[in-house]
Amino acid sequence: MTVVIAVIALVAALFLFAATRPNTYQVQRTATIKAPPDKVFAMVNDFHAWPGWSPWEKLDPMMKRTHTGPPSGPGAVYEWDGNKKAGAGRMEITSATPGSKVVIKLDFLKPFEGHNVTTFTLGTSGATTTVTWVMDGSANFMLKVMGLFISMDKMIGKDFEAGLANIKSLAER
Repeated sequence: MTVVIAVIALVAALFLFAATRPNTYQVQRTATIKAPPDKVFAMVNDFHAWPGWSPWEKLDPMMKRTHTGPPSGPGAVYEWDGNKKAGAGRMEITSATPGSKVVIKLDFLKPFEGHNVTTFTLGTSGATTTVTWVMDGSANFMLKVMGLFISMDKMIGKDFEAGLANIKSLAER
């Protein structure tokens, strides 16, 4: 009986601690690329170019992809539906400033629902472009509990690093 009470107390303490965690999270990575900002901008402002660099595109070779709206820029929409690894979701470019910024509304539908904003900001210094990729999201209670065991920053950050490395490789060719 004492063990059961101890386990219940531990689980309750864990849930109470999770409830105190922040209601939002942010993942951010930056890379420096030896290419003009317009070249990098074109790669992130056009969802048709994402298969060339996005780390998630290779998770499911049979993934269904749908593009609607304009080919690039505000209003361009990319929807995907894939296996358990790829999940399903929708991205829409909500604003784009040529050569400097792309803002995307990102909605995950499977394996779990999540609504985020992703921003690519480009800055120049001489012959290089600094690209900062940020994702901001809300942390519901379940995400807060998961966050006690799995870091969103580490989990998604490695994908951002891979994506930025792919952009760098393509843009510097």
